[in-house]
Amino acid sequence: MHEIVLKLVGVCRTAKLLTQLHSLTIRTGLLYDTHLAAKLTELYVELLPVHNARKLFDEIPHPSIYTCNRILQRFCGNKRYEEVLSHFSSTFLFEKPDHFTLLFVLKACSALNALNFGKTIHGLGKKHGNIDSNMFLGSGLIDMYSKCGNMDDALRTFEEYSKPDIVLWTTLVTGYEKNFKPDEALAVFTGMVMTRGVIPDPINLVTVVSACTQLLNLKAGKNIHGFLIRKGYENPLPLFNALLNLYTKTGSIEYAGSLFRIIEEKDVISWSCMISCCAHNGATDRAISLFDEMIYKGVEPNSVCMISALQACEASCNIEKGRKIHELAFQKGLERDILVSTALIDMYMSCCAPNEAIMVFDRMLNKDAVSWFTLLCGCVQNGMANKSMQIFCDMMASDIQPDATMMVKILGSCSELGVLQLTCCLHGYVIRGGFISNLFIGASLIECYAKCGSLEEAIEVFERLTDKDVVIWSSMFAGYGIHGQARESIKLFHRMVTDSTVRPNKVTFLSILAACSHAGFVEEGIEFFNMMLNEYQLMPESKHYAIIVDLLGRTGELEKAMCIINQMQSQVGPHVWGALLSACKIHQNAEIGEVAARNLLRLDPDHAGYYILLSNVYAVDGKWDDAAELRSSIKEKELKKITGQSVVKL
Repeated sequence: MHEIVLKLVGVCRTAKLLTQLHSLTIRTGLLYDTHLAAKLTELYVELLPVHNARKLFDEIPHPSIYTCNRILQRFCGNKRYEEVLSHFSSTFLFEKPDHFTLLFVLKACSALNALNFGKTIHGLGKKHGNIDSNMFLGSGLIDMYSKCGNMDDALRTFEEYSKPDIVLWTTLVTGYEKNFKPDEALAVFTGMVMTRGVIPDPINLVTVVSACTQLLNLKAGKNIHGFLIRKGYENPLPLFNALLNLYTKTGSIEYAGSLFRIIEEKDVISWSCMISCCAHNGATDRAISLFDEMIYKGVEPNSVCMISALQACEASCNIEKGRKIHELAFQKGLERDILVSTALIDMYMSCCAPNEAIMVFDRMLNKDAVSWFTLLCGCVQNGMANKSMQIFCDMMASDIQPDATMMVKILGSCSELGVLQLTCCLHGYVIRGGFISNLFIGASLIECYAKCGSLEEAIEVFERLTDKDVVIWSSMFAGYGIHGQARESIKLFHRMVTDSTVRPNKVTFLSILAACSHAGFVEEGIEFFNMMLNEYQLMPESKHYAIIVDLLGRTGELEKAMCIINQMQSQVGPHVWGALLSACKIHQNAEIGEVAARNLLRLDPDHAGYYILLSNVYAVDGKWDDAAELRSSIKEKELKKITGQSVVKL
């Protein structure tokens, strides 16, 4: 009977026959045969759920190490790591494990971050086995310590081996790289090659290139690329992809392109890296054409390359191509990926199609803080202040808590709406949320109160802030300027210079100059402009020059204003010429006005206000035909002058 059952076990290939054989062994008493029970257990491991095998295993009086390891292997394969440790603890209490046993348990310790259990296994390995000559066990120990974040013990374990092989070296280098210690990873690699003379293989080099990517060390990556070419490895695609990723992250689009061209069999990772490299380094059209080529060649896109292609569409404002990629994402089921949907929202918002972005957002099944933030920022960017406030309320109702960056955006929307009551409510939320010490939020609150007509509240926020940086001071200067209180703004500037260590920057002077301009303080404005140049040695930008031109224009010093414009080192923006043209209208100087107007119409040909300004200059100078011609141009081009409106809602 024993020989017959053993033969049947040898040819058993179905779960049904296995259970029948198991029943037969129980009825005949053969289950107590250790050899036969072990064979049945191995069949259980192969044909039935592992817990059934475990039950049978527990019935075996003296199971073999091989049978024990098979159970552990099956548990590991099913990622049931807690049961690996449990089975090991109950089975090997009085048994001597072999190195396979220890390897399975170390894998479970790595997955569970069970450092103390792993140290126990290390001790057992030293006690029961010749651990210092078993490279596989050494690699498992180093991997366990690395995944538990204990690189000191990983290094000590490595140093126990007098002649480590390439696997051991690679495991240590990988440990440092995965624990975000790229300098140490490169140092170990250098010691491996230069001191020990070990020749790296492609697997080892992938980790080293990843360390170079963390450091953005292009030079080291190029050296590895050169080594790869000299050794002539046979199409090591993972290494090529790692190098492409390095070139992408360092902005080396030429190196990436050269490498990409020589890769014979590109996978989706190769395409994704190259598309991302082009998308993020100014070659947006190339990125889009690469994406089209990838689809044409039948490579199945993943979410990463889809996102990179959408970012290229966003950067180039190519909404038509963006819509086609959206359609493809929908067909492939990638629109359900939260990152792809967020990229779609970003693309539509940047291409001034907020309604399409909102539709994408509404279809999302799962929304995280990033997707809410992207939608909210897009609405702010597209001037939809009311909608952004509604999104903020919906977000709060969905239990998504805004961070400091989001609060700055919300306060910016509120300042555009000019609703004082809403600002007060947001101020209360800022206090409750613990954001009040954030200087950027403080500056936004000051600006918000000032734009909503409550200078007193803006001053109160300013005075309550203990640590004021240059942004806070500049916001308060601007607040005084908005309310025409240039004297207070000037006083505050002198207080900042004398009572604090804050040094004014270009934004500070822009706020002060704007306050002087609003109040008509010509001499004070010019004095601050000279202070900016001479005392603080700050190079003015186009906006600073626009205010100075405006101030000089008010006093009729148009020739001096023209001289300053001619001496500008930066590009002269439309607002500079616009300030000069306005002054020419006031002082009836058609000659300089024509110069300003020509430059304005070259820079911004669709701005109706500039045509009207020049037309008025001509009319004052009696050039009625020229004035009429300009008015006709406005009608022909269907240009409309933007009407002024009040900011504050009463």
